[in-house]
Amino acid sequence: MSTDESLTPKPTPASVAAPTEGTEGAGSIEGADGAAAAQAAESGDGTAAPVSGGTRILVAEDEALIRLDLVEMLGEQGYDVVGQASNGEQAVELAKEVRPDLVIMDVKMPILDGLSAAEQLHEAKLCPVIMLTAFSQTELVERARDAGVMAYIVKPFTADDLRPAIDIATSRWQELKALESEIADLGERLETRKLVDRAKGVLMTQLKLSESDAFRWIQKTAMDRRLGMKEVAEAVINGFPAA
Repeated sequence: MSTDESLTPKPTPASVAAPTEGTEGAGSIEGADGAAAAQAAESGDGTAAPVSGGTRILVAEDEALIRLDLVEMLGEQGYDVVGQASNGEQAVELAKEVRPDLVIMDVKMPILDGLSAAEQLHEAKLCPVIMLTAFSQTELVERARDAGVMAYIVKPFTADDLRPAIDIATSRWQELKALESEIADLGERLETRKLVDRAKGVLMTQLKLSESDAFRWIQKTAMDRRLGMKEVAEAVINGFPAA
């Protein structure tokens, strides 16, 4: 398979890739902040929590014990829980108020379920959503994708499950924003996103890149060659670059 070397930028190594926006200077919820977070988790009153400079996360879960565990895990990993909600309606209202970097939301909640709440947040272009669920059926995953969910975590979960999901959701959200800035038409944007996802898979296999580095490869090639990302993605899928 031939390769146009002038078209091929060097892949960015994962070790020197640009940091994900909002991850620098992450602090933990400790001392008085931790106590406040725990109290809010127990009450689920929809109030905002203190902020200490890390990635800002809103947690929406109707079961207080699970919400408390999740808040503690996030705090231990350096994330800032800026608000907690016990139903979907409360989650949407609080997200509009505190403008978090990310929402982690249970799929089944009273008043407004998680998928409907996620859809509202996606339509408002507020932030990425991670769905927390006890189910992993294909139908649920498809509904979550259609609602704009960027990643999901299946219960029971551990602290080790959180960071990969948060990183994936943040990366995919940035990709979506980049595509939106390039393409105004919704139908064209959806088609481009599908092609870019396929092209990322090819690059991840051929060049041993991470998902985020594969997207940056496509984005950089498009800028260098003054092409659309859709055109670059189609070229990759059709055989460029060679392994």
